[in-house]
Amino acid sequence: MTKRKAVVSTRECVACGCCVKVCPRNAISVPRGICAEIRGDLCVGCGKCVKECPASVITLEVTES
Repeated sequence: MTKRKAVVSTRECVACGCCVKVCPRNAISVPRGICAEIRGDLCVGCGKCVKECPASVITLEVTES
């Protein structure tokens, strides 16, 4: 079975918070205003954050489980 999970490029994230607003599972936060962090245990791989990110630094990774 394959699963998708969102991954953020921490070196390029501008911490705008757009991804946080669209995540239906509250899996994303921007602690200390530095960079978005995605909780893998909550992320369902819907891709809404990928579409919303103005810097295009979030991607979906496919994993086998």
